Amino acid sequence: MKIVVIGAGEVGFQLSKGLSEEDFDITIIEISKERVQRASENLDVITVRGDGASPDILREADVEKADIVVAVTRVDEVNLIASQLSHELGANKIIARLRNTEYSEKGSLIRPERFGIDKVIHPEMAATAEINRLVRQTSATSIVDFEGGRLQLIGIRLDSGCPIIEQSLDAVQSRNGSLAFNAVGIIRGKDTIVPHGKTEFEINDICYFLVRKEQVENLMYMVGKPVRETRNVMILGGGKIGRAVAYDLQEEINVRLVDKNRDKAQMLASELNKTLVLNGDGTDIEFLRLENLEELDSYIALTENEQTNLLSALLAKHLGARQTMIHVSTTEYIPAMKMIGLDAVVSKNMCTVNEILEYIKSDEKLVVTNFEDIDVEAIEFSPEPGSKITQKPLGEISFPTASVIGAINHRGHVSIAHGDTEITDEDTVLVFSLPDSIPKVEKLFN
Repeated sequence: MKIVVIGAGEVGFQLSKGLSEEDFDITIIEISKERVQRASENLDVITVRGDGASPDILREADVEKADIVVAVTRVDEVNLIASQLSHELGANKIIARLRNTEYSEKGSLIRPERFGIDKVIHPEMAATAEINRLVRQTSATSIVDFEGGRLQLIGIRLDSGCPIIEQSLDAVQSRNGSLAFNAVGIIRGKDTIVPHGKTEFEINDICYFLVRKEQVENLMYMVGKPVRETRNVMILGGGKIGRAVAYDLQEEINVRLVDKNRDKAQMLASELNKTLVLNGDGTDIEFLRLENLEELDSYIALTENEQTNLLSALLAKHLGARQTMIHVSTTEYIPAMKMIGLDAVVSKNMCTVNEILEYIKSDEKLVVTNFEDIDVEAIEFSPEPGSKITQKPLGEISFPTASVIGAINHRGHVSIAHGDTEITDEDTVLVFSLPDSIPKVEKLFN
C-alpha cells in the first residue's frame, strides 16, 4: 500500500514511523530541510522536500498512485488545499488533520468533504476524549478502547502492597478464574516486556491489562486499586483542550479551571457556567495550598508549556492530589514523565496518530494502535484458511515470545484469549507484539 504523508512534524514523523515498521510504502512531503533530514536519517521512507500544497510537489511524490494521502501539516489551510489537489490528482483516500473544529460543524461554509477528505481528525477532540476516560478511572495510567469500547486496555502502576506482586501471571489468572483478562505488556524501568505465564509482577511495574469494560472494577480490585467516584477535578490552562474537558465534565463533576491570564479567565467564566474559574498560577505552591489539593480526585495540567505542566503536576502530587495528569507535545518525554511519578501523560499528537492508524487498513491486517509510552503495538489479524493459527488450541502453538494474543472476535462475539482457545478463519484476532516479532506472527496467520 502506498501512503503519502504531507507534513513531517511530530504527528507526521510518528505516523510515518509506525507505518514504515509495518512495511507500507511511505513517501513524506515536508518543506523544512531539518525535518526532511530527520525523516531521511531515522525512517525507512522516501522524502520529497517542498510545499505539500503545490501540484508539482504532489506529482513528484506520485500522489496520483497513492492509496491514502494523509495531510498533517500545522496549517489547516495547507491541509485543505493539499487534500483537494491530491483528490483531483487521483489519490484513493484522503485523511486530514484540522485544528479548527468549526469546519466539521453543520452549516459550515467550508466542509471537509468538498475538499475530497474522507476522514477528519481534530487533535484536541481526540486528546479530550482520552483525558475524560482517565478522569473517570483515576487509578489508570492510560486507557485505550478496542472493539467499539467493549474491551479496554488499562495501564496500572503496581505499588507496594499490590496483592499480585511476586506472583506469576499463571498464578494470578488461576486465582481469579471468574475475571477474564490478559496482561499484554509491562514497562519495567526502561524496558518493555510482553509477559507470559511464568512472568512475575514486580513493584513499580506499569502493567497493561486487556479486559472487558464491565469487568474493569474487578480488575482494579485484583491489583489492589480503590475504585472511587470522581467528584473533584482541577484543570490548569484554559486553552482548547482545557475548555473542552471542563465543558464535558462540569455537568457531573465539580470542576475548577485555573488560568494565569485574568482576561481569559473572565471570558472562560462567562462560557463555563457550571465550572469555577480561577485566575492563578499553577506553579505557585501557596496558591495551590490554598485550593486544598488533597481533596482533588484529579489534577490535570493542560497549558501550552510542557515545563509548566510538569512542575505544576509534581506540586499537585506533593500536595495530595490522587491523580495527576499532564499534556505534552514532545512524545519523547512521555516515558520519562511516567517514571518520575506522574499518573498519566496525554499527547494530542499521539492521539491523532492513533486515530489515523485505526483508519488505515490493508487486505491482511489493521494496525490498530501504537502506544505513546510502551513499545508494544496492537494489530488485528484475520487468519487465512488453513493457516497454522487455526490448526491447534493456542496453548499448543509456538507463538513468538515477544507477542501475545489478547482477544478474539468471532462473528461479533468478543472474548479474551486463553490457552484452550481455538481460532477459526472467520475470526478477527487482536495481537499485541513488539515490532520485531510482527513478521513471525504474520506467518502463523498466512
